[in-house]
Amino acid sequence: MNTRTYDVVVFGATGFTGRLVAEYLAAEYGSDVRWAMAGRSADKLAAVRDEIGAPADTPLVVADSADPASLKAMAEATAAVVTTVGPYQLYGEPLIQACVEAGTDYVDLCGEPAWMYDIIRNYDAPAKASGARIVLSCGFDSIPFDLGVYFLQQHAIATSGAPLSRVKGRVRKMKGTFSGGTAASFAETMARAAKEPDVINRLRDPFSLVPDFDGPKQPSGMKVIFEEDLNTWSAPFIMASINTKNVHRSNALLGHRYGEDFVYDEMFATGPGENGEQFAKLIANDKSMAENPPKPGEGPSKEERETGFYDAMFTGVTEDGTRLTAGVAGDKDPGYGSTSKMIAESALCLVKNVGRDETPGGVYTPAPAMGEALIGRLQEHAGLTFQIES
Repeated sequence: MNTRTYDVVVFGATGFTGRLVAEYLAAEYGSDVRWAMAGRSADKLAAVRDEIGAPADTPLVVADSADPASLKAMAEATAAVVTTVGPYQLYGEPLIQACVEAGTDYVDLCGEPAWMYDIIRNYDAPAKASGARIVLSCGFDSIPFDLGVYFLQQHAIATSGAPLSRVKGRVRKMKGTFSGGTAASFAETMARAAKEPDVINRLRDPFSLVPDFDGPKQPSGMKVIFEEDLNTWSAPFIMASINTKNVHRSNALLGHRYGEDFVYDEMFATGPGENGEQFAKLIANDKSMAENPPKPGEGPSKEERETGFYDAMFTGVTEDGTRLTAGVAGDKDPGYGSTSKMIAESALCLVKNVGRDETPGGVYTPAPAMGEALIGRLQEHAGLTFQIES
């Protein structure tokens, strides 16, 4: 791959999130990484390059999801592609096909499980043959959660000799908005489900991204509960549906390192007492994503991104009754500021840190593809922290 022109190409660099990815690469790495900006218009790419302060010689690549030849040329020119062009079920497959055929690594921000099901079924074997590492969900969904469980389980295995058969993922704090792309993907998934009844089954099945495996019954996480073991009220968490599926796929790709009886759920922890209960009910009754979603291309101001944050914990009890807890936190708003850094570092991790002897071709989730290497990069460059709390 070091013979290719670029290490990383950012496809969709003129969109809101793609622009943030390019801005991050320019600020964090400048000309130290061979990267390029890609999109449909050379003029718009040049304007964005100048606006974000990227080096004047940053290469610009014209490519369009509707033009397979342009995608082929882009994929063949780079070691890895970062794509923020969604909804992926509308625009993503031609690029994955181009990357698989070229043996090129690929990372996206996908949180669309019905489409991911199709990609796993159709492209895992061809990617294994070509050496392309196709890594889905490299943003807020699902890196902090996928790697948070991985981080905790590694600690459990090292200290107790066995994984935790039950882990709870709980968001403790979060400030920020979800992206217009996330809202558009949700709407497109619902539209597809209305036409294809089998899609509903995939959305409900926590193991839909694990072919030929049917694991134990999982908690629904869909109603407000009080958790005595954690002394907190907890509410449904909007990203749980995709994150839990990715965590179960990671477990399978890791050879069921967490066990074939592994149980995992995610909720938003709101604290004890009456205040915790009321906050949990407020979250559960929030319909803003369905009724007033952000539009694609729109996003928070720089100040809002800079002052955003999130903090999640992952906790379980060992066979001897010891509670183990890990915390994962990010220093920017989840949907934009932190996500743009996470996806950039994911691509660089594949190119710079993870060889094909360690991670061969295939369709992956972040933990089995990059594991400790990505945790290290995220802590060094992207403002994330991973800590064992108990």
